[in-house]
Amino acid sequence: MSKTLVAFVVMMSAVMAKAALPEFTDLIEKNAPAVVKITTSKTVTAQASPFGQLSPEQQRQLPPWFPQPSPQERHAQSMGSGFLISSDGYILTNNHVVENADEVTVRLHDKREFIAKEIGSDPLSDLALLKIEAEDLPKLTFAKADSLKVGQWVLAIGSPFGLDYSASAGIVSAMGRSIASNKSQYIPFIQTDVAINPGNSGGPLFNMDGEVVGINSQIYSRSGGSNGLSFSIPSEVAEDVVAQLMNDGRVERGWLGVMISGVDRDLAISFGLKKPIGALVNDVEPDSPADQAGLKPSDVIIAFDGEEVSDDGMLPQMVGRVAPGTEVELTIMRSGEKQTVDVTLGERESEQDSERKGKRNGASGADRLGLKLDEIDDRYRERWNLDGGVLVRQVEPNSPAAATGLRPGDVIVQLGYEEVSDLSDYDALEAEMPEDKLLPIRFYRRGQSLIRTIKIEAE
Repeated sequence: MSKTLVAFVVMMSAVMAKAALPEFTDLIEKNAPAVVKITTSKTVTAQASPFGQLSPEQQRQLPPWFPQPSPQERHAQSMGSGFLISSDGYILTNNHVVENADEVTVRLHDKREFIAKEIGSDPLSDLALLKIEAEDLPKLTFAKADSLKVGQWVLAIGSPFGLDYSASAGIVSAMGRSIASNKSQYIPFIQTDVAINPGNSGGPLFNMDGEVVGINSQIYSRSGGSNGLSFSIPSEVAEDVVAQLMNDGRVERGWLGVMISGVDRDLAISFGLKKPIGALVNDVEPDSPADQAGLKPSDVIIAFDGEEVSDDGMLPQMVGRVAPGTEVELTIMRSGEKQTVDVTLGERESEQDSERKGKRNGASGADRLGLKLDEIDDRYRERWNLDGGVLVRQVEPNSPAAATGLRPGDVIVQLGYEEVSDLSDYDALEAEMPEDKLLPIRFYRRGQSLIRTIKIEAE
């Protein structure tokens, strides 16, 4: 091969490589001024022990005349990102960035700082709307996330680990990703391999036209840092939430009232389905829209208002984006036959409403086992011949309960070596559970009594 030919091949390879890589400089320079750094401060209470770093079990073994730990307050700070969506100071960020904050400080690209007011928040979409008193600010515009395709380039700007206006790029890895979290069940996430780290939360995800297609929200990581699995809230979800927060200060979602699980190949065959699709109804909440429409356990919901329910993760997203009071048509498989059922959706209770009604166990509503519970009603007592127990409403991901295999709809009747008759019994037993010790837990699932072991890991 001649030197001329070699030089030509090398030159063409360099040109092709350059053409294949996107140019981000103009996009960053144009849009970075509308990205903000958010710092929050809050008061947290910790137990100050006169015994040093004794475990709770060791402290319980001390004589009663020893001095007891006393609560002490301290101020904690955390950081995140956000971006301006209007020239008069409206800012969008993640709810978890500002949740329970005493004060929220916003720092602009020009180094000015403002105390922000929270207009509204929505824990179920992990979005919060803030406002600062300023005018003539740069702002970002939204584009439809559903126009994205797997393999397209995207860019994030934020403040990872407090490092202002850091940019990172990657590609779209998947669309419509469901994450096994009760607080994320209404979001069809955009999955990317963009480097997202603590502090990026709430920042924008851009397409190559410099438009916002997502809000960076979560990562999957064993170390706490970027691992190439990042998840962003689609812009369509964000725009809908922003509009409702601006108009009403709260977000309404449709509610069906079923507990569901996926359909595997064997179940699909048994239900007369050609392929494993749909959401299997495990239980129906009493007096819920589903109950009033006649849905039953073992029904498989295969379409929602004419749109196929490809898996159980899709159904909450479909229901949640429809306004309460809307009548929808469900296509179901029942006893091997396809049927349609009309349902008028109710309104899903918000996290804030639940807390105002006295829901249990702090801000998250979950206890140390990762459970949200309710009392059982007469329907459960009669169906499974139970004298007592507590109903599992939600299971937090990566919790002891999740590791044990507990699911929504299970009824716990024994914790440790004691019977559970109601929530008071459960609360007392859960509070006394030692760390790092396996204990039996007995529960009913669709009438079948099961016994597993459960353990609270020491921090």
